[in-house]
Amino acid sequence: MWIQELRWNAAAGWQADGVANRADADLVLYFGNRDALRCQTRFAELRSAYPAAKIVGSSAMQSIVGDAIREDGIVAVALGFAGTTVAVTHARVGESWESFSAGESIGKALAAADLAGVFVIADGLRANGSDLTAGLQAALGPGPIVIGGMASDSHDDAEVLIGADFAARSGVVAAIGFYGDAIRFTHGRASGWDAFGPRRSITRSAGNVVYELDGKPAFELYERYLAEELSGGNPALSVFPLLVSPRDNPDRAVVRANIGVDKVTGAMTFAGNVPEGWSARLMRGNIDRLILASAEAGRQARVEYKPGTPSLALIVGCVGRALLLGERTEEELEAAGAKLAAPSTRIGFYSHGEIAPTSNARLSDVHNQTMTITSLHEVEDD
Repeated sequence: MWIQELRWNAAAGWQADGVANRADADLVLYFGNRDALRCQTRFAELRSAYPAAKIVGSSAMQSIVGDAIREDGIVAVALGFAGTTVAVTHARVGESWESFSAGESIGKALAAADLAGVFVIADGLRANGSDLTAGLQAALGPGPIVIGGMASDSHDDAEVLIGADFAARSGVVAAIGFYGDAIRFTHGRASGWDAFGPRRSITRSAGNVVYELDGKPAFELYERYLAEELSGGNPALSVFPLLVSPRDNPDRAVVRANIGVDKVTGAMTFAGNVPEGWSARLMRGNIDRLILASAEAGRQARVEYKPGTPSLALIVGCVGRALLLGERTEEELEAAGAKLAAPSTRIGFYSHGEIAPTSNARLSDVHNQTMTITSLHEVEDD
């Protein structure tokens, strides 16, 4: 396996690090500014440089490369595999109710006995991440690892662009399947947000909308506990997520970030499904604890391998973390990178939802306010 890191900006064009440019790349993965991707020229340039490669990527509010974040330009990696094959497929999602069937169709298209893992990127403004992941899992079962995220845009929540062997466009779910015995995945996930207050019962909800907690309008709970903190409006809401879990199985807990509120009815919309009958607790963030959690995700994803073995770390973190961390956002990337095996090429993006395994290591769900890191490398034999 070989890895080449690429960057593009308007002033310098494409610049490459690492191994010399090779036309035999199997996969190119990119993340970048929406405006930079809207021009189909960038895709045409990658296709010309890597004619045999599958080319997949998306827009991002903030892209990740190494310890740095980028809001302009494009970051990418070209990968060549020795014993792994890759396949790319996609589905269209115009409305959120189409998400389960989109995930199911992608899963069926990729399913095979030697499928080791799937990396999926979905339009975070159109797709329902919970339903999408459920559809994928229904088609694939518990075998291959399923990772990825809900792609973000710049800062206006207007449009997300995703490409799956074509120039990036909106309303797309793209997925990469990795096949064979040579590829290895090691995953890490951590939050760092603290739950507080009593457990509440989700007494009325539908999909990702919560209407009532303990029989009262959901937003009343937020107003009661967080009136001063919420004076900043909806951006403040996004940094006070809910921890939700089945009443009889708290180990299945997932974090759900708020993405909207109807102050007339008190209904709240979250970036992932919140099932009726589950328990919920309020959460708040602490910058130092978020950074420590990123280090923990890096520790979990660390794998020891032969010196000189190329390794790629795919990093997907929640935009809510970046909102709270602000100018200290790169500190969590540094903390995670310090725990990963060196050398490791790191690339990723801040998302509207992180697709990653739950406590059951081979069953994935969409998470919010989470740092997820998946390391992948090839081995010669078992």
